Amino acid sequence: MGMVWLITGASRGLGREIARAALDSGETVVATARSADAVRHAFGSDNPRLHPLALDIVDGEAAKSVAAEVAARFGGIDVLVNNAGYAELGFFETFTDAEVRRQFEVNLFGTMNVVRAVAPHMRERRSGLIVTISSVSGLVSNAGGAVYSASKFAVEGWMEGFAQEVAPLGIRSLLVEPGMLRTEFMNGKSASFGSIDIPDYAEAVAQFRAFVDGANGNQPGDPTLLAARIVALASQDEVPSRFVFGDDARQWVSAKVDRLRQEIARSEDRT
Repeated sequence: MGMVWLITGASRGLGREIARAALDSGETVVATARSADAVRHAFGSDNPRLHPLALDIVDGEAAKSVAAEVAARFGGIDVLVNNAGYAELGFFETFTDAEVRRQFEVNLFGTMNVVRAVAPHMRERRSGLIVTISSVSGLVSNAGGAVYSASKFAVEGWMEGFAQEVAPLGIRSLLVEPGMLRTEFMNGKSASFGSIDIPDYAEAVAQFRAFVDGANGNQPGDPTLLAARIVALASQDEVPSRFVFGDDARQWVSAKVDRLRQEIARSEDRT
């Protein structure tokens, strides 16, 4: 049967590619999305090792039910892939409080729901890998990405600490920080923009939206390659705590590390 994978947000984008890569490697894949039919549609012909299930990660009780069902049916969950999420892209003051909270409700609290549901089954077996799809925006923030980055920075901080809590219990963690991937992530299905018009930001927001529109479909990162890398890493004995994917992501993160070093040095000078 291979390993048992539970993947959220698996009906399209990177989640779909990870599910395909795991299936191609002979794994058993429980692929979830808010609609199980969307998963079936995404994969077409029936694969006996593919098991579509409906899961809205915002629903904590539903997450517990899915985790219990998978563990009971297959004897456990070897790999959890936290992939479901979306992006609020735009300048902070153009978002309502409700829009900002929704970003955290899905990207942070929804992901926490799934981990809270799956971790007990992994602890019981003293085994498991939690793969969390973060973003280069979880390490570096820019104008227009403040709200999305805030949610991903929170995911990074939570998982960095949680990973250390469960490591003694045999559970491993991998945070993945992709750069810009050629998926549907930047279109209207996975990204939304602020709803408040503020003249002071109008020109900058227009430029930012033009950048997003121009980048959509032209992103440098190959999601199929990233999915294959994640599946390969999952089978290794030693898994890195973080995996930064894409030349763009590595350049942005390296530049931030350099800036931080300079700022630390200047802080020493001042004290």
